[in-house]
Amino acid sequence: MKALVVDDSLTIRRIVIKALGMVGVQEATEAGDGAEAVKAMQAGGIDLILLDWNMPKMSGIDALRAIRQAGHKTPVIMVTTEAEKSRVIEAIKSGANDYLIKPFSPDQLAAKVKGILGAAAPAS
Repeated sequence: MKALVVDDSLTIRRIVIKALGMVGVQEATEAGDGAEAVKAMQAGGIDLILLDWNMPKMSGIDALRAIRQAGHKTPVIMVTTEAEKSRVIEAIKSGANDYLIKPFSPDQLAAKVKGILGAAAPAS
């Protein structure tokens, strides 16, 4: 299981990677913006994406749309400060599988990942 952790904050990426380790996801790659995330998906081998919304170059929502338009079905959890109901709905309509509001506890993140991994279809 390989996760892609996408956030412009190195600190948040480290926190997310540590929380992933709590649920047995030991392999993670990182991206600092949406454009890097799309490029990483083109390379393949990603089983789960944890994606921030607000980033430079390409936002997380734009990256999500690009990933889905390319036909990737890899589960995506938006991990963001965007807490408005309209934003959550927009993300889900764009193809996000789940949504986690910052700040979050490692246990909250672990629960979301466990939920996705239990329901995930094979990634493509």
